[in-house]
Amino acid sequence: MQKIAFFDIDGTLTSEVDGSVPKSAAEAIRRARANGHLMFLNTGRCWQNVEPRFREIGFDGYVCGCGTHISCGGRDILYVPQTHETVMEILLAARKTGVDILFESRAYVCFDAARPLRHPGAVRQYETFLRKHYRMPPDPENPNFFCDKFVIWYESPEQLSAFRQVSDRHFSCIDQGKAMREFVPLGFSKATGIRAVLDYYGLDPDAAYAFGDSNNDLDMLTCLKNSVAMGNADPPQLKEKVSYVTAKASQDGILLALAHFGFL
Repeated sequence: MQKIAFFDIDGTLTSEVDGSVPKSAAEAIRRARANGHLMFLNTGRCWQNVEPRFREIGFDGYVCGCGTHISCGGRDILYVPQTHETVMEILLAARKTGVDILFESRAYVCFDAARPLRHPGAVRQYETFLRKHYRMPPDPENPNFFCDKFVIWYESPEQLSAFRQVSDRHFSCIDQGKAMREFVPLGFSKATGIRAVLDYYGLDPDAAYAFGDSNNDLDMLTCLKNSVAMGNADPPQLKEKVSYVTAKASQDGILLALAHFGFL
């Protein structure tokens, strides 16, 4: 029976130690495809942030931006960007409350250049994007600017609460820890992305397997009977919500899980 697997990227496909893709993981995914199974990335990253080193592994498709952009066999079957009006509402709320904000879309990433970044996590992310030469338009107020989702860094619970009085009208908030939050349009998630892909291929949910390591993956891990938590899952309680716990990403976790479930 043909099966399908959905992999988170950070801490699942990549090593929790150094962010590299373990050779065993890439080879296992290729072997599973050769055996006739479908392999998908399912990530909070938007398309521009799915680096070539991931694409080169070879996947049948991608669920990006927490279900807002889905590609199957090289064909987009769903793409839902936010309007410029919504972006402006969020931008003004970020400026009013003083949070650092990163807008993400399938074509670019964008920090608000109207004021210096304050949070060390935001500064590190900005510097990372600079090193990788990501496309970063400087002006989110441009009427042609839009995004798919966004991330914020904040300094106090009160600051986050004030920001969410605006953001919660349009977006779900995902706790990423370390004073960082991810915001995804209401009605979209990694789980809705899985359902759309299963519908596209006419596959039963029992043939689907989800692999993850963090709260960002919780919805996709709990929407399927077959779910895999990496040994490095954080928070550790995530392991209690899945059907199988594999080894750490750095210790052949993907290889072992694919073998356990008969992909190889």
